[in-house]
Amino acid sequence: MNKSFSLLFYVKSSKLSADGTAPIYLRITIDGKRIEISSKRQVIPSKWNTAAQKLIGTGDHTRSFNDYLKTLERQVYEAHQLMLEKKIQLTAANLKSILLGKEEATPDKMLIPIFEEHNKQVKALIGKEFAKGTYDRYETSLKHTKDFLLWKYKATDIGISGIDHEFVMSYDFYLRSERNCNNNSTVKYLKNFKKIILICLANGWLDKDPFSKYKPKVKEVKRDFLNAEELATMAKKQLASDRTSQVRDIFLFSCYTGLAYADVKKLKRSEIVIGVDGSEWIATSRQKTDTASSIPLLPQAIQLMNKYKDHPQCANDGLLLPVLSNQKMNSYLKEIADACGITKELTYHIARHTFATTVTLANGVSIESVSKMLGHTNIKTTQHYARILDMKVGEDMNALKKKLQAY
Repeated sequence: MNKSFSLLFYVKSSKLSADGTAPIYLRITIDGKRIEISSKRQVIPSKWNTAAQKLIGTGDHTRSFNDYLKTLERQVYEAHQLMLEKKIQLTAANLKSILLGKEEATPDKMLIPIFEEHNKQVKALIGKEFAKGTYDRYETSLKHTKDFLLWKYKATDIGISGIDHEFVMSYDFYLRSERNCNNNSTVKYLKNFKKIILICLANGWLDKDPFSKYKPKVKEVKRDFLNAEELATMAKKQLASDRTSQVRDIFLFSCYTGLAYADVKKLKRSEIVIGVDGSEWIATSRQKTDTASSIPLLPQAIQLMNKYKDHPQCANDGLLLPVLSNQKMNSYLKEIADACGITKELTYHIARHTFATTVTLANGVSIESVSKMLGHTNIKTTQHYARILDMKVGEDMNALKKKLQAY
């Protein structure tokens, strides 16, 4: 956060004049970057005290010479203080411009207005280039950034020239300690913040990337899913009300299609098409990534969607299923888990994990096909689900053992 700042008067011997004198220059170093300014004074090099940075002697000329250098030094410190007060970007070049009176240095850009303008643009593009969830995440990141500035600097804003590696590491510590964020949440919030820094770098407002030495890693999270027995139990369970049965059916639909909550909620009947094999497929795009997702419908999924084709919400709006709010769905899923004797913390997203593991990978569907159906843009994302394959490897090796025993 605090930039290094130093001054040095020195004899520039490379410019030695015919009369045996050389000019005195002032070197100013800010954050490792140097500029030089001529003092417009000459000395005989042998009469210059390098350690004390002054002319050797006691006469009037010597005192006058050294007083002049002190005055010049004081002007530099005053210019430095002025830049801090006016929030002018603290660079060696800006300081030199002020000292030489060439131009008014550009005031430092402030972080929060840049962040707010970015979020404003994201909000305007909701439904076109961004999902509302993306905007909400940036708004949360902005709030965390404001809270961090108050916590760390007792300030409501900061000039972007003050954002350095120390700032990023302090922000990381704040999220983990004061906000109790886990590793992955911390990394994601700082990834959102880095988007603002990249804007500053691209516009030339910042000349050094403060994230260049920040190398966090997202830790793999254990992904819960329903096993085949739990899936069958839920499908067969007689539930207490039509509403809980409706939630159960929509959840099961995602277990058999791999669609996330947001994608099922917006899914229209018109997105059910006849695929290349002559059977019914889902042809949609993921809201999160706007990538195409083509999924052949399993018999269980067809049965579930046909059950609700005459539901008023579906008939009036052209939707495939009558999906409640995510909060209500998750609330009912907890009741359903209790009724089915499932001890896992059931949330809607577990349906997507169940499709990837129990329904597809465990039954021999290739990881490439699963990745395509899930709408993943990178197969590495799908590989997080591949731990179920350890069970499959065990089964395959047991089958091999039986074959070998027969020899």
